[in-house]
Amino acid sequence: MTYTELVTFVSDICENTFPTDDMNMFIKQAEQKIYNTVQLASLRKNVTGLTTASNKYLSAPNDFLSAYSLAVVHPDGEYHYLLNKDVNFIREAYPIPTDTGTPAYYALFGPVSTNEAELTFILGPTPDAAYSMELHYFYYPESITTTASGTTWLGDNIDSVLLYGSLVEGYTFMKGEADMIAIYEKKYQDALMLAKRLGDGMERRDAYRSGQARVPVQ
Repeated sequence: MTYTELVTFVSDICENTFPTDDMNMFIKQAEQKIYNTVQLASLRKNVTGLTTASNKYLSAPNDFLSAYSLAVVHPDGEYHYLLNKDVNFIREAYPIPTDTGTPAYYALFGPVSTNEAELTFILGPTPDAAYSMELHYFYYPESITTTASGTTWLGDNIDSVLLYGSLVEGYTFMKGEADMIAIYEKKYQDALMLAKRLGDGMERRDAYRSGQARVPVQ
């Protein structure tokens, strides 16, 4: 489903022509709800970077929302995954910043500059060299309202959840009939279950490891 098709369907079903800004708001709100409910593989991204010797902070990507993993990649290709802790643990375990070594722990520290959107990690212990790091993280992909092609992975693969999510937002904005809002919400939840079956189920298993899915025969 393209952006143009989505706008047409929402407008036709609601029997209302919404201003573009309002329609885009409905769609973005629906996308945000979906992306925070289902862990889809398309919401994952990898980035590599380097630590700085004697600097316990590591900058996060601008589109970072949450971490899946952070690892030190040694020159021979070996991965050493850091354990996620809170800032208090790292401060307590490594109270002297000049005590350095290979990072073993990390925590989301927050902004360390005037840019409130620029998040950073704190590492423990403080790196003693420039280590290669690989971050696997969760981010919001570009909204279907702004992509040049007018398409996204969500619209191409699970368009029902995007359609009904947008309908719930749009019809609620109209202060529509409560019974119709309930119907759209039920349709949205049904579509969301399909998305969760894929993102939280099928994409996390295979037949070799988990066996084929079976329906009990009576």
